[in-house]
Amino acid sequence: MHGRIGCRLFVLFVVLASTRANAACVDPAQLAHSTVSIMRYLDDAERETRPNVMGVRGTGWFLSPTTIVTAEHVTAGMKLSTQDWKQLEIVDGDGSQFIAARIQRLAGDQAEKLAVIELQRAVSAARSFAIRREPLVPEEQVITLAYPAGRFHLVGGRFVRFGDGGKLAGTALLEMYEGENRLVIDHGASGAPVVDCDGRVAAVISNVFTQSIEWASRQIQISTAWGMPNVVSVPVQALADPL
Repeated sequence: MHGRIGCRLFVLFVVLASTRANAACVDPAQLAHSTVSIMRYLDDAERETRPNVMGVRGTGWFLSPTTIVTAEHVTAGMKLSTQDWKQLEIVDGDGSQFIAARIQRLAGDQAEKLAVIELQRAVSAARSFAIRREPLVPEEQVITLAYPAGRFHLVGGRFVRFGDGGKLAGTALLEMYEGENRLVIDHGASGAPVVDCDGRVAAVISNVFTQSIEWASRQIQISTAWGMPNVVSVPVQALADPL
């Protein structure tokens, strides 16, 4: 009997510990209107080379009411430039609006840079993020606000370590999950802010670690094992450097 009770208590402890580790360490209400889904619909000429692609979607967050930060590959896919204004759909919750945008600048020295998007007019409801200047430390709890597939998710996790070689050099490697779902960070989440427990942006989501396998004539995505990083992010400190 004592063995059974001990086992039940151990299972309960593991469940509670997992719940605490994945809980938001900052009040989500404080982050309202700070992060948006951004999408650019390709024009007819652009779709001639990509006929099955209607547009490119990502996640962005407000550095100011007229600037949005995202990952560089998002703006590259959208074919944004530093000269021409192009319409972006900006979705915040259930509301959306179209605003002309262009690239203001790129920042960072990793293989993936950060892109600052300039908006032609301000978003009145925008809430700007503060930038964390010091690096994350191993096991530090973080959250991200992302729009995978255009739907909002608040996802918890932890910082694991910095990448130390090749394309991962200087990146911040994270373990992020929603309950048992380690694949919640997916297409459309690129550019999402990685936020510390003080509500400051520490990094920006860039990529994920997954494998594809064939099963019953279907492609199945598999994440990394528990305890391993499954998300790649770009440290945000470069944005705080003077121009």
